[in-house]
Amino acid sequence: MEPNKVLYQFVLRLADHNMIMAQRMAEWCSRGPILEEDLALTNISLDLLGQAELFYDYAVELSGVNQCADDLAFLRSERAYLNCLLVEQPNGDYANTMVKLLLFSCFEKHLYTSLLNSTDQRIADLAAKGIKEVRYHYRHSSDWVVRLSLGTEESKQRIKNAMIELWRFVDDMFDMNEIDRDLISSGISVDLNTCYTAWKSDMEQIFNECKIEIPHVDNIVKGGIHGIHTEHLGHILCEMQFLQRAHPGAKW
Repeated sequence: MEPNKVLYQFVLRLADHNMIMAQRMAEWCSRGPILEEDLALTNISLDLLGQAELFYDYAVELSGVNQCADDLAFLRSERAYLNCLLVEQPNGDYANTMVKLLLFSCFEKHLYTSLLNSTDQRIADLAAKGIKEVRYHYRHSSDWVVRLSLGTEESKQRIKNAMIELWRFVDDMFDMNEIDRDLISSGISVDLNTCYTAWKSDMEQIFNECKIEIPHVDNIVKGGIHGIHTEHLGHILCEMQFLQRAHPGAKW
């Protein structure tokens, strides 16, 4: 694969992670448990959407095709998306959403921190811009996970249920293929095994604060990096892409 095509696939993956997570978080708009959280989750969604757009813009430049960021976001099929499986999972209750945000934001925190040293200056700059927002997402979600774990028996059980449900998608976040190997050798990307070590350390600290054990799951699910998704992504894309599909070329 040509160097630009390899980098294109990697940047597209970073954009897709944020785009789908932004769509999920936006579903909480006007539905938050309290007004402050309604605003917080909407702002987090906007942060992720902004990061996705910047990565899509870079992907457009790398593609060499006459298209725009909207084309990549709204005109691709399900198998063309490269996002990790975690972000496409349904929100569930508030505990489930906070656990999902915690797992993902911790992942992005360590990924972006590593990408600050990327030999591709554009990626390093985008990581530097995104890390500030991601740190807030991590702090916000970790505070809520700890608070709910140390609350009532009901709230603690909901956190434990969410961990068991979502933990099977953790390995998929850190999955790598030949694209990663090519970019690691050139210093553009990083070995996600290193990120996983740092991520696991943070998780262990939070689990200690929550006084719960890290779940052990056997039904590990992977495939996002290869465009193999759960049924939930298709439902998200139906909502995301309806306008563009119904009215091709529509402009605001």
